[in-house]
Parts: sequence; C-alpha cells; structure tokens
Amino acid sequence: MRYLGLDLGSRTLGISKSDSSGLIASSYKVIRHNEEYDRLLNEVKEIVDELEIDAIVLGYPKNMNNTVGPKGQLSIEFKEKLEKLVTIPVYLQDERLSTKSATDMLISGNVSRKDRKKVVDAVAATIILQTYLDQKGK
Repeated sequence: MRYLGLDLGSRTLGISKSDSSGLIASSYKVIRHNEEYDRLLNEVKEIVDELEIDAIVLGYPKNMNNTVGPKGQLSIEFKEKLEKLVTIPVYLQDERLSTKSATDMLISGNVSRKDRKKVVDAVAATIILQTYLDQKGK
C-alpha cells in the first residue's frame, strides 16, 4: 500500500511518499502555493494518480493544549475538499513539532540555512507520514 504524506503550510505544501510496502517514508517535493488551495488540490490529485497512491496522510496541526486553531481548521477543510476530489482515504495525523523536528534534523546534518528552507517542509511531511506508518504498524 502506497501512502502520500502532506504538510500543509500557508505558502508551501511539503510532500512525502512511502515505499510500496507502506513501511518507509521519504521526502518527495515541496510545492509553493501562496494560498491557492484549489490549484494545490489539483496538483495533489495529479501526484496521487501518477504515483498510484492508496491513501493520503495529512498533517493536523493542533495546539500544544490539544485544541484546534485556525491552521488545524484549514487542514480539516483541505481534507474535506481533497476527499471529494480523490477516491482514496485521507487521514489526519497530529503534526505537533514536526517542522521543528525537521529543522533540528537538518541543522544536525549541517544543511545550510538556504538549503534548509527549500526542503524543511518535505522533511516535515516525511516525519508526519513516518509517524503515521509507525503507529499503524503497532
């Protein structure tokens, strides 16, 4: 089973994908969108079709006190629109601190600030997807 991981930000969408066994997540790409969510939905559908994805895991940013803020609500609305466009399941995955973890990982790998900005969202999407895959496998 192939999964697509998504980290939806206000300007970018980080994307990761799993291997065909659905065990290992890896970074795929980052799409800049500037809040053009309808265009973004169509691009995600194209990727789903191209990579023959079976399910999508969308990052769900909750506040540290477990409440849902504006970004969490945006993810819920994006999920609902995506479900109308694709015929596969879309799961929400708690993504608290995923971008911080991704940034820390890149810093420890001595990735320059300029290069980090280009890939941090895809790495965050990979963390989101790998967390989901690990929890699913238990």
